[in-house]
Amino acid sequence: MKRVAFMTLGCKTNQYDAEYMRERFLEAGYAPSRFDEIADVYVICTCMVTATGEHKSLKYVRQAARRNPAADIVVTGCVAQHEGEKLFLPGVRLVLGNARRSEIVSLLERARREGRALCAVEDLAGAPFEPLRVVAHEGRTRAVMKIQEGCDNRCAYCIIPEVRGPIRSRSLSDVAREARELGEAGYREAVLTGIHLASYGRDFADGTSLLNAVEAVCAAPGVERVRLGSLEPAWIDETYARRLAENDKLCPQFHLSLQSGCDKVLGRMRRRYTTAQFRRAVQSLRAAFPGCAVTTDVITGFPGETEADFQETEIFCREIGFARMHVFPYSERPGTPAASFDGAVPIAEREARARRLIALGRELEERYVRSLLGRTVEVMVEEEESGYSREYVRVRVPGAGDGEIVRAAVETLEGLTAVGRRLQTP
Repeated sequence: MKRVAFMTLGCKTNQYDAEYMRERFLEAGYAPSRFDEIADVYVICTCMVTATGEHKSLKYVRQAARRNPAADIVVTGCVAQHEGEKLFLPGVRLVLGNARRSEIVSLLERARREGRALCAVEDLAGAPFEPLRVVAHEGRTRAVMKIQEGCDNRCAYCIIPEVRGPIRSRSLSDVAREARELGEAGYREAVLTGIHLASYGRDFADGTSLLNAVEAVCAAPGVERVRLGSLEPAWIDETYARRLAENDKLCPQFHLSLQSGCDKVLGRMRRRYTTAQFRRAVQSLRAAFPGCAVTTDVITGFPGETEADFQETEIFCREIGFARMHVFPYSERPGTPAASFDGAVPIAEREARARRLIALGRELEERYVRSLLGRTVEVMVEEEESGYSREYVRVRVPGAGDGEIVRAAVETLEGLTAVGRRLQTP
């Protein structure tokens, strides 16, 4: 029996796509293998949001070729979409972009029959939403649902619209159907994800929106918690937040991408909001979901960012009080407008600013976790008596069993993990 090994980098959407392709190999009779083992096929699901992600992707291609020179290597994902035949490196048999993923096994077999490397990268302009369906998910309780693909925003620094294509959405009936299937299969939490999740439904003519998708998934029997991926702050106002709050199953944790807390830098980034709009979005969510966790992404050292600009970001992040921050030093992406901007910040300074912001992020995260002391939280236990609260804080509940959803009174902290005493369900 042939063996297949996967290495997946990047976002939850990429992870969903990778799991779908892995299942196609298993259906075809392949046995799963770890990436650090000898396999007959290695599939590298690449990411190119940052230069680091792209370099890691290529590193894993070379590692696979060294591990088993006789193996067939498949390179897929965003780097594959962007580079195409340039990725015909030693051992690479198939380059597959962000389409035709349902054909991955047949395309590989065709390349073998023809005795050559095959490039199966399609132009994504006008491409429909590719209906993928994943049966197995990470763990036994949480499932990711990809409901949207592509982005139309074209921020100055971002290559994603080029490698993921324009926005397109999964049909609402298909979203509802998969949610029901997940509930029937025993998954207790559904995480809705997409490249630009807030734009879900914009490509439909009937007014369907992300709110409708949330309602459909919340209505699925067996699904007890629904969580959202990243949202654009410009979409959140009081009315939108109140509509979200009408869904009791929706977890009060919201990821709003900030990228910079300085309006001048946001303008150069071509982001479609100001810090004042971002602040109002957070206020709307906190009014509708008291005590909710607001998390974010920030880029440091964008071209033209001065020390004063960066200090504005530090002050703004402290003011908002994020529950968690993901911080990245700016990385030039060839082909994006920002790659040719003047005012480049030295790499060492970008990284130094990132370290400062990471330290602030840890301080704010500790503050948020500490705010749970004395509160009662709902925890979905995943392994070793621990899991995540609805706010996505790690909580350990002594005596709780895997797969349970329990109520716990938070009594102590262990670093960034809360420790709770299990309460009886009323």
